[in-house]
Amino acid sequence: MGEGRTEDQEEKPLKVEKWDHNAVRIALDDAAKKIVLDNLGYVEDFKLIDGRLLICTAAVGFALFALLWDFLHPFPESKTVLITCVLSYFALMGVLTVYANFIEKTTFLLAREKDKAGVDPDIVWKFSSKMPKYDDNYTLTIATTPPEGSERSADFTRSAGEFFDEDGLLTEKFEAKVMELHKSLEKGKKMQ
Repeated sequence: MGEGRTEDQEEKPLKVEKWDHNAVRIALDDAAKKIVLDNLGYVEDFKLIDGRLLICTAAVGFALFALLWDFLHPFPESKTVLITCVLSYFALMGVLTVYANFIEKTTFLLAREKDKAGVDPDIVWKFSSKMPKYDDNYTLTIATTPPEGSERSADFTRSAGEFFDEDGLLTEKFEAKVMELHKSLEKGKKMQ
């Protein structure tokens, strides 16, 4: 029985509480990610997530080292090490905040389009979204950086309500819109 998910579970339509702003944005991001990875066969690139995990691991490492050092050398003796580790932890949390706000920004997916022949380098596709607080407009931006050219991007802004029915189920309009946006960038990809 524990072999994985059945077809019914995979094909179950996405349902969301349509009045929960964050849930709607996250549902649309997840749906776009699934559409791109399933329909286009791209491979997800975990570079941004790995960077965040590396920073968090270093911060937790400092915290664990402080705990271990304090256990082996009780407080008065471990004062300098504890202060150093606590300051390092908070500095890394600052680095994490800068990383999330200025490097990751609103990116929810980096995907690589592999060359079928395996000769050309991968084409990187970056998917990001915005949905301002107290606003129902969802903006999806797709940017691509072909190996031989400069970055191109395209986006659309639509009311999130266009993509959900009365029961909060995601409709096929969203998939069509994502594929249309992707196709608009793909046209200029191989004009050789």
